[in-house]
Amino acid sequence: MTSLDTNRFAHRHLLDIARLGAGDINQLLDLAESYANLSRTPDKKQSILRGKTQINLFFENSTRTRTSFELAGKRLGADVINMSVGSSSVKKGETLIDTAMTLNAMHPDVLVIRHSDSGAPHLLSQKVDCAVINGGDGSHEHPTQALLDALTIRRRKGRLEGLTVAICGDIQHSRVARSNIALLNIMGARVRVVGPTTLVPSNANKLGAEVFYTMAEGLKDADIVMMLRLQTERMQGSFVPSIREYFKFFGLDKEKLKHAKPDALIMHPGPMNRGVEIDSEIADDLNISAISEQVEMGVAVRMACLDLLTREGK
Repeated sequence: MTSLDTNRFAHRHLLDIARLGAGDINQLLDLAESYANLSRTPDKKQSILRGKTQINLFFENSTRTRTSFELAGKRLGADVINMSVGSSSVKKGETLIDTAMTLNAMHPDVLVIRHSDSGAPHLLSQKVDCAVINGGDGSHEHPTQALLDALTIRRRKGRLEGLTVAICGDIQHSRVARSNIALLNIMGARVRVVGPTTLVPSNANKLGAEVFYTMAEGLKDADIVMMLRLQTERMQGSFVPSIREYFKFFGLDKEKLKHAKPDALIMHPGPMNRGVEIDSEIADDLNISAISEQVEMGVAVRMACLDLLTREGK
């Protein structure tokens, strides 16, 4: 089978959303839409990437992202290698540049990297000859998460332009929030961030988002409510008085959800902390929650990214 989209992609790498235009995003989402439909058929395996090598280089744990990239590559016919950083030379003092040079000598076609340091994928892209996809870097960006969120919204609401999206919780430490704010602004949505003062960056309004410090105000007439987990692994010091207190004021439950539109869609990038940022009753209600669909769209979006970034003649 040939690719579902024969057009070239304008970029060599996918490092962040900020470098993309509306046309780039639509191209990725349109192709991902086709792959989402394909993934629901009995024969999911394609040969578009046959003979190509994909290396997943994850310096941070991530079952969801790594597995979906692996599945995406295999469904397209690529040879997929998952590098275990915990047992690699990196743990013995090898630098990222050394690793890049080693991997480059193996002639991969695409590298997917997740790293705790912001800018690591950009550095890697300068040292290798293949395409590089950012699977999340520090608190900087997570572009494929924003793309899969956008695809989920578009499938449920029919559009992105003109929608009001409230992103709630730990904005300060969230690369998902940064990528979503950038993408939604590019696509003409209205973006709000909602959270306690300790978890909302001071420059949030400069990123293109309206800032609210109460759920009642932030969720008022929202079309989409996107909850974020507390990223305690990135916190140094105390950002919330207690988990119980946090849920009382910023955890999503039915009472707070009443402030949003009656047909508001609930989203969460995962993994969820039930009873911390979201109530199980909300998360598991398939009439209003798109959380499981986000996981499904993650594979489709990553298939589209792998397809577009490995095309010949780029």
